[in-house]
Amino acid sequence: MLARIGLTLGCVLLLAVSWLAVLNIESPEDKQAALVAYADMQLETELYEPARLYLEQALGYKTKYSFDVQEKLKRVYLELDDGQAYADLLARQIAQDNCAESVYEEAVDYYLERGELAEALSALKKGIAETGAQELIAIYERERYACRINASEYDVVTAYMDGYIQVRKDGLWGLADTAGRLVIPCDYGQISTVDMSTGRVAVMKDGKLSVVNAMNRVVATFDGGSAGVDKIGNFSQGILPLRLSSGKWIIVDGNLTPNPAEYEDLGGVSNSAVAMKFSGKWGVFALDGEVVIPAEYDDIVRDELGRCYAQGAVFAVRDGKARLFADGADTGISFDDARPFTDDGWAAVKQNGKWGFVDTAGTFMIEPQFDDALSFSGHLAAVKQGELWGYLALTGKLAIEPQYLRAKSFAGGNAPVLTDRGWQFISLVEYE
Repeated sequence: MLARIGLTLGCVLLLAVSWLAVLNIESPEDKQAALVAYADMQLETELYEPARLYLEQALGYKTKYSFDVQEKLKRVYLELDDGQAYADLLARQIAQDNCAESVYEEAVDYYLERGELAEALSALKKGIAETGAQELIAIYERERYACRINASEYDVVTAYMDGYIQVRKDGLWGLADTAGRLVIPCDYGQISTVDMSTGRVAVMKDGKLSVVNAMNRVVATFDGGSAGVDKIGNFSQGILPLRLSSGKWIIVDGNLTPNPAEYEDLGGVSNSAVAMKFSGKWGVFALDGEVVIPAEYDDIVRDELGRCYAQGAVFAVRDGKARLFADGADTGISFDDARPFTDDGWAAVKQNGKWGFVDTAGTFMIEPQFDDALSFSGHLAAVKQGELWGYLALTGKLAIEPQYLRAKSFAGGNAPVLTDRGWQFISLVEYE
């Protein structure tokens, strides 16, 4: 203890004497250089504490040599095992304009070593914006898809729609947000998607159909006379398809008031369009009645919520082939199978036994190579390699290695994945 006190007093005295000498020097550059010279003399004999004091004083002068002083001081902090001082100085450096690429790389290495991924990604984004360095971009692409798994567990989940997802636990359905947190409890035999125009959700309980609001309070009930309902469709834009016990489909509004028309089958609403079946054939029709695709096809490619239409594109099935239509016109391009486009990204298509990705013109953007796939959503696509699922980036490289029993599309930085504990949700750290 006495030795440490003596060393400290000695450092203070040495600094005071040196400082008096520095005061007699005129220019800031010369004063800074003198303090660095004193520090170097201490470093020659590994006296890091006195060297630290000199270098910290030297940083008080803003000259073209200040960066070199900072670099030397960081090394001293590391020798003194003062991680906090090192981290603070590193943060000061990357907060400065025109920070060197090497400093960004050093900061990223430091944060990643400490498990501080969010800080590392923040430094990378600033470094890329400031320098455009390819090395920083490569590191960012490598690290940006790190994710954590949330605690929520469900037996079954559907797909995201408008920031919500239907989930089932112990045989009953509820509604969760994109991270898997329940917003309507799992109390129902069936539950619809959220109609964002009204904030309402259709539910079935004990064979009775009703509509609840965001507070899970009943606001309307179905009076369909003798017509029983056995399936709820995708509720969107004030339209809810229902399948009656007779097997026919009808459409009701947000108050469950039915339209008298009946249909052989109905898909779900997507971008103001619905797949409909008439006389054994499928087509796509806009909500205003305009024909998007005439009812001449064996099927329309739909997702599990019945959606088929996005980015002006849809796949219609004829003779076992999925034909691509864009802006209502047949492109003349067909595939062995396909998944619908989402509102962003490329569609997954199957050709010669493998899945790849095409744009709305039918051009392959990523060649077929996967055992199964879903279309891009949230800039990532779920893909299957062998028995496991992971996620692909738009670059064509795996962003999240195959490790899940099943996987579904991303929304809001989250995605449902099937693990040995059931359906859970992964969240991208970078998205947060």
